[in-house]
Amino acid sequence: MAAGSMGLQALFGRMNVTQLAAPVLVLMILAMMVLPLPAFVLDVFFTFNIAISVLVLLVAVNTQKTLDFSVFPTVLLVTTLLRLSLNVASTRVVMLEGHKGPDAAGKVIEAFGHFLVGGNFTVGIIVFMILVVINFVVITKGAGRVAEVSARFTLDAMPGKQMAIDADLNAGLIGEDEARKRRSEISRESEFFGSMDGASKFVRGDAIAGIIIMLLNVVGGLIIGVAQHNMELAQAAKNYTLLTIGDGLVAQIPGLIISIAAGMVVTRVSDDRDIGHQVMGQMFRNGKAIAITAAIIGILGMIPGMPNLVFITLASTLGWLAWRMMEKERRVVEAPLPVAPSPVQEAMEASWNDVMPLDVLGLEVGYRLIPLVDKSQDGELLRRIRGIRKKFAQEVGFLVSPVHIRDNLELKPNTYRILLKGVEVGQGEAFAGQYLAINPGRVAGTLNGTATKDPAFGLPAIWIDTSQRDQAQAYGYTVVDASTVVATHLNHLILTHAAELLGRQEVQQLLDHLAKEMPKLVEDLVPKVIPLGVLQKVLQAMLEEGVHIRDMRTIIETVADHATRTQNPDELTTQVRIMLGRSIVQQLFPTGNEMQVMSLDPALERLLAQAVSGGSENTSFEPGLADTLVRETSAAASRQEGLGLPAVLLVPASLRLLLARFLRRSIPQLKVLSHNEVPENRIIKVTSIIGGKA
Repeated sequence: MAAGSMGLQALFGRMNVTQLAAPVLVLMILAMMVLPLPAFVLDVFFTFNIAISVLVLLVAVNTQKTLDFSVFPTVLLVTTLLRLSLNVASTRVVMLEGHKGPDAAGKVIEAFGHFLVGGNFTVGIIVFMILVVINFVVITKGAGRVAEVSARFTLDAMPGKQMAIDADLNAGLIGEDEARKRRSEISRESEFFGSMDGASKFVRGDAIAGIIIMLLNVVGGLIIGVAQHNMELAQAAKNYTLLTIGDGLVAQIPGLIISIAAGMVVTRVSDDRDIGHQVMGQMFRNGKAIAITAAIIGILGMIPGMPNLVFITLASTLGWLAWRMMEKERRVVEAPLPVAPSPVQEAMEASWNDVMPLDVLGLEVGYRLIPLVDKSQDGELLRRIRGIRKKFAQEVGFLVSPVHIRDNLELKPNTYRILLKGVEVGQGEAFAGQYLAINPGRVAGTLNGTATKDPAFGLPAIWIDTSQRDQAQAYGYTVVDASTVVATHLNHLILTHAAELLGRQEVQQLLDHLAKEMPKLVEDLVPKVIPLGVLQKVLQAMLEEGVHIRDMRTIIETVADHATRTQNPDELTTQVRIMLGRSIVQQLFPTGNEMQVMSLDPALERLLAQAVSGGSENTSFEPGLADTLVRETSAAASRQEGLGLPAVLLVPASLRLLLARFLRRSIPQLKVLSHNEVPENRIIKVTSIIGGKA
């Protein structure tokens, strides 16, 4: 016995009160359906039921986002069971003790049966039926329909939302943790509305059960009162009907409150404010509308026969409120005090301070896009640009210069442009407050909006209003806001021009950072063995072909090994690429050991090798051969991308640099690898042979 007692103590010691609350409550609900309860205990439970319903309503009103009250479907089920169990318990007491008088089933039922309906059971029946109709036909049915439609649209929009999250993640706007959190929220949102769709049926069933229970109680009470307790029919009808009406009202009023809470939860739009602030901020912020309402109510109040005092009083109150609001608006837009012009200063002599260095990266925006980059307005684009620079540094291997942002009144209001060392490298349009729906190639419908193209990748897209966002995601569009459009375009251009962004200052900062971990390696290389400029050219050559330079240790060690033999950046780059072959191939083919690549026809290889054999750095092709090479390579690259594969051309080492430079301008997405760069454990599968028809 002692051992068993100690075991129970240990078990309950590990369980806190929160863990025990739910099972204890369910057991109490089931017990009320089976065990007889005295009238006082019924009063306690009825009061508890009313308090719970009010608490649920207040929580629903103050909830800012739907998922903040994700337990609501479960609460709806438990409160419904609680009301039904109280109906069963109170029915038992009413049938057994109803002949004793109006307080036989407790003071709460007596109060609802006498005070609320004046002791008139006919009025009580009518009030009860009206409450049931309001709950069953209006609130519960509407909330259930909203939950059903929301669940369907949320489920249909999941693929588009997932694609938007993946786009933000790939652009460096969010991290893995944030992406995982957003995916979880999307899943929870669909589960919530699906649960609410089913849970609303509980409340509808409760209303139907209330009607049936009331009829059974009235009929059963008459039979018991007349047949068993020898009461007169009129007295039995009065006693049992009033008790039944009180019992029904004490259950239906909390049920109505819970239904209202359910309707508020499923009909609200997620915002950073609760419902009270939303209503006050959206309905009572227009002084003109309130003034017109006051005038209409005032005119109605002047009509003879109308309750003039009530109408005139309300009109006066609304008029005073409108006057206060319009007066406040006038004070806000009141013109600022004129500023005295600054005294004219004598022109200063020109100096070196007048020579301003160019910003490496610049972003100019039209005046309608200023809120996106304004710190005082919590500009979202600023945070996204910081995320882009951080992700670029983590993936590519060096930190780009900060982006200098300024407004440019010469631009169109919704236009922005991106500058590299003072020269425009990209331009686009963005509409603050709207969303860009990008067509990835497989959408289920069309949208109303302004047709355009994604400025980063040139995909067909449409600028849409906020109200169409869910519909666009349900159709399969990738939907992004204006700040994401600009940030993605900026990120794409930074990756494209990474080699130009790596100046000598960035290379020196990179070496200084590396010297903290490997001081001797850096000290022995630059400038003792190789000048800083040569190392910069090697790194730029890697970046021009999209190769990341994160593995600086391997790069520096390889350059140090071969720098005593040659200072030619091209030859050093070739050796570095061979040593980085595993990571280069991993970057292009992240999964599996098989590489599906394009290759040259042997006859074309021999022809190109003869052209290179002269050793000239300015080797040129015969025009017909050059045109054929570009045309066939471009077609093969398009076929590769159509299969979802990277466009990779595998060639002999002697031809790699020549072909990479020649084809880069015409086919920017093409990557040229040499046989020496492919690790031994990789399996090569040739999907296209270029020049086979020649």
